[in-house]
Amino acid sequence: MTLVSSSKNLHTPMYFFISQLSISDIWLTIVIVPNMLHILLNNGETIAINDCITQFYFFVVSETFECLLLTVMSYDRYVAIYNPLCYTSIMTRAFCVILSVFCWFLGISISLVYTITISKLNFCGLNVIDHFFCDLVPLLELACSDTFIVHLEVYLLSIPTVIIPTTIIILSYTCIVLAILKIQSNSGRRKAFSTCSSHLIVVSIFYWTMYSVYVVPTKRQNLSISKFLSLLYTVFTPLVNPIIYSLKNSDIKKAIQKAVHKHDA
Repeated sequence: MTLVSSSKNLHTPMYFFISQLSISDIWLTIVIVPNMLHILLNNGETIAINDCITQFYFFVVSETFECLLLTVMSYDRYVAIYNPLCYTSIMTRAFCVILSVFCWFLGISISLVYTITISKLNFCGLNVIDHFFCDLVPLLELACSDTFIVHLEVYLLSIPTVIIPTTIIILSYTCIVLAILKIQSNSGRRKAFSTCSSHLIVVSIFYWTMYSVYVVPTKRQNLSISKFLSLLYTVFTPLVNPIIYSLKNSDIKKAIQKAVHKHDA
């Protein structure tokens, strides 16, 4: 984020979206990891219901934002490869800011809908969450009141947050692959594919785990597998995003070297 803001060579839509993704990853890590480590070190811990719902709220904001942002980034790669001559006129700075604000606004709004509905439920029984954070399914399992409205919201709101973004990503990469195949030189194809390979890896990990946990969970999927898959998109993905997007990126490496040389001078 510091390099993107300070280096003029990185003032492009792609790196602007990567910096927004970094904010989301930091947000998610702060919300999940400290409390998770506290629970592990104490072999279980008590959390107030209001704190649990608050954690769930910020978790949904981050996950929804990342779903939408990854979609925006796939569209950015589509324009860059499929229509490169019009790229600068389409992906202007103002348009990128509008897309980012829209993603944050939709993430905050959808999370607020979920949180308000869940806060009105009655919780009873042992109130033990067999999970390392307050996720949707473990919370609903503790509810004594009817959860039909919550499940209905999940299905309806999954259309703008999961189904439509997945469709856009698939269509974008279909057009990208077709455009790359039309490039005659092998070096040109490799260069074009390298610009979107990092994003494709992150999208594959993130959406595969999200679909496995929330959209199409199998009956044989036990709680241990569900928690392991949750670790992938709450801990593993924020961990590997800087590696995939930054440490293996030549532009970032050049910016780091320039910043180091400037500091030494």
